[in-house]
Amino acid sequence: MTPAVRFPLTWLYAPGDRPHVVAKALKSGADIVVVDLEDAVAPDRKDYARDATAELLTEPPPVPIHVRVNAVDGPLAAADLDAIAGLPGLAGLRLPKVSRAGQVARVAERTAAMVRGGESTDGEKGCAPAGGTGLPLYALLESALAIEHAFAIASSHGSLCGVSIGEADLRADLGVPADAGLDWSRARVVVAARAAGLAPPTQCVHPDIRDLEGLAASCAHGRRLGFLGRAAIHPRQLPIIERAYLPTERELEEAETIVKAATTQRGAQALPDGRFVDAAVVAAAQRTLSLAHRC
Repeated sequence: MTPAVRFPLTWLYAPGDRPHVVAKALKSGADIVVVDLEDAVAPDRKDYARDATAELLTEPPPVPIHVRVNAVDGPLAAADLDAIAGLPGLAGLRLPKVSRAGQVARVAERTAAMVRGGESTDGEKGCAPAGGTGLPLYALLESALAIEHAFAIASSHGSLCGVSIGEADLRADLGVPADAGLDWSRARVVVAARAAGLAPPTQCVHPDIRDLEGLAASCAHGRRLGFLGRAAIHPRQLPIIERAYLPTERELEEAETIVKAATTQRGAQALPDGRFVDAAVVAAAQRTLSLAHRC
């Protein structure tokens, strides 16, 4: 397995049937490259995409690679898993169209026998599957039913390392025309992830690769909701996402002040500027500093 990436902020998708695009993605600076076997691949290219991805994963890559397999209850997922789950270059699996906890458990059980363990690529604490076996799994919630089952899915299995939303499918399922209509679902998934002890969810892709201002505004909104990092579909989106999710200079200064105060005096206290500091505030400040150093 490839080395773990602490606090991954950028997840770049690349279609599995275009190896030259995947090769460019691996040199893009993304924290994690997601090779897509699902929506980005036409039906008549599925077999080729699977074979090309399996060949890619025979050796550990320079950047952690996750693979988004086809829909977990569909006819292609089993073949995808059998082809790639035991390969040394695979750092994680992204499972689309998850709507029930049992779907995650079945994938975990199927893949556990194919691997001997390895390091994860996620989150502020990292994610090691229970017992050191199995692949890190990430569930994509893309329907109203999935949102209703968000906590059950997030807490379904020790191999599950994260949940996130597939917003295009969810928007269609809900019939929501405006972006703000998804905010309740977004917040619910953030809460479910944290309640289950998972890292904060990553935001869904911003579909307009030319709208960098819109991407920045959307990232800022996602950060306020509790997301951490974002998926991308083009390398030009990566620096926008990273800049949006890394702490600002002011946030770093405030965090350093809080941590310094906590080291000189234990317990709750008030800073000279009137801000109240307790253990929860200190923990948040330490997380900010860790994120800034990506460690």
